[in-house]
Amino acid sequence: MKKLVDFLEEEMKAAFEKAGYDGSFAKVTLSNRPDLCEYQCNGAMAAAKTYHKAPIMIAGDVLTHLQESEALEDVQAVNPGFINMKVKKEFLSSYAEEMRKSGQLGVEHAAQKKRIIMDFGGANVAKPLHVGHLRSAVIGESLKRILRFKGHEVIGDVHLGDWGYQMGLVITELQKRNPDLPYFDEQFTGEYPEEAPFTINDLEEIYPYASAYAKEHEEYKEEALKATFELQNGRRGYRALWKHIMNVSIADLKKNYENLNVTFDLWKGEADAQPYIPDMVEMLKEKGFAHLDQGALVVDVKEETDTKEIPPCMILKSDGAALYDTTDLATLVEREELYQPDEVIYVVDKRQELHFVQVFRCAKKTGIVPEDTKLTFIGFGTMNGKDGKPFKTRAGGVMRLSDLIREINEEMSQKIAENRTVAPEEAEKTAQMVGLAALKYGDLSNQASKDYVFDLDKFSSFEGNTGPYILYTIVRIKSILNKYAENGGNLDTCSVKAPHSDSERALMLEAAKFTAVLDQAYEELAPHKICGYIYDLANSFNRFYHDNRILGEEDEEKKQGYIALLDLVRTILETSIDLLGFEAPERM
Repeated sequence: MKKLVDFLEEEMKAAFEKAGYDGSFAKVTLSNRPDLCEYQCNGAMAAAKTYHKAPIMIAGDVLTHLQESEALEDVQAVNPGFINMKVKKEFLSSYAEEMRKSGQLGVEHAAQKKRIIMDFGGANVAKPLHVGHLRSAVIGESLKRILRFKGHEVIGDVHLGDWGYQMGLVITELQKRNPDLPYFDEQFTGEYPEEAPFTINDLEEIYPYASAYAKEHEEYKEEALKATFELQNGRRGYRALWKHIMNVSIADLKKNYENLNVTFDLWKGEADAQPYIPDMVEMLKEKGFAHLDQGALVVDVKEETDTKEIPPCMILKSDGAALYDTTDLATLVEREELYQPDEVIYVVDKRQELHFVQVFRCAKKTGIVPEDTKLTFIGFGTMNGKDGKPFKTRAGGVMRLSDLIREINEEMSQKIAENRTVAPEEAEKTAQMVGLAALKYGDLSNQASKDYVFDLDKFSSFEGNTGPYILYTIVRIKSILNKYAENGGNLDTCSVKAPHSDSERALMLEAAKFTAVLDQAYEELAPHKICGYIYDLANSFNRFYHDNRILGEEDEEKKQGYIALLDLVRTILETSIDLLGFEAPERM
């Protein structure tokens, strides 16, 4: 199904060409003066330079070929050469009805289906999720859904931090506390226990303790580094412990991500890339890509067009140890071997941009990924407190994500209880749904690359540009549609009719923008475009709701038109929030 603006542009192009001008000047856009018109074309101004003719004369010539337009009812040429347009009522209603009846609200799949790996989440094993993990999970999940909506095969990979120094710290502290466990006996040849000798609560206490202790005690730090080295080089007992740590951590991570309505297809991590490192390093040496620099093995990735210094991509440190660069390159080797993706998208803190510039350039230069494989970095900003600094607990520490979610749910529970519109048995689930909307919408309504202030009072409000306001609008529409059905009405026999009022027309026009907005959010990988749109759509609906009697309308045909339009708006809003990663309750 064509976007509404494309219909208008086709008509405009035909009119330009009939008037003797190049059709490329016929670009149609939404009006930046909605008080004057709905759509506009400024092509006459650009054409004036080519044809040495006054823009208003060119606009007038074009207008003569738009009088029999299928889609436009009012077209005017305005000085110095704008072409202002208003859509025909009947065309607008038929377009809205076609959206309502077509699959995916008229949004077409991408012309070429791609296999895309999305690397997001980035949690570290043996550590609890904290607020710093929120943005990667929330933005990545939404982008995954948007890309799938456009028809792509998307494979989400959490890409765990599961192979570094934190593992050595946990192993060292476990040995200190339980030295008699068989994992620490190098002579032990039997089967290790199936049950882990610790719980997730133990791990979440052990890691921060060990990390802090190592900073104050050099010999302890050396033990942890040695344990990390021995784990990575295959010490049997440490590998068995590592598997326990992984199993316990992943079970807990899945539960926490599930609370965020975030899922992954792959639970791979840095450890999965390790087997690919030796052959990759050998290839880089053999083909002359890698060279020694002060004892370290590096690949130069600077380019002549660089305006700032891009350091070499470091493959091995002088002591032979691998780094993040190494692991990320080996992960690309693995992904190419197992999945042959057309694109790999990384949703990561924007402060890591230089690292990914180095990795991407090295991967392309050395042939680790084919030239036509797209590598995309989406860097997100920081979630800050009201003081403008990274979000902390009241005590000044890093807040656990589970604590943040609980805080929001408690806030929403209180508000829902005050409203007294939800039965007590539904209240907890409803609070969770509204809380998640508050959290996700609060994040996603900001451009990903920008920092934002997390304001619980603002995000949990039922008014203004918030998730609860969007949900409240959906619940209000569903209530009207349910009452219509309870009173014997049949949605299937309803269809969108030509608008009777300005607020009905405005709502129809807003609904008709959905396909264009979705395509823009997809092309720019920008969920905030959807947030901005559904806020405008919700506002348009609420103006319509206050201006018109809907269920009380006595003209049955008019009422059916209203109901069909509300059905379309509800579908657009519910589709949109699903793409953002949350859903609406039945009551609020």
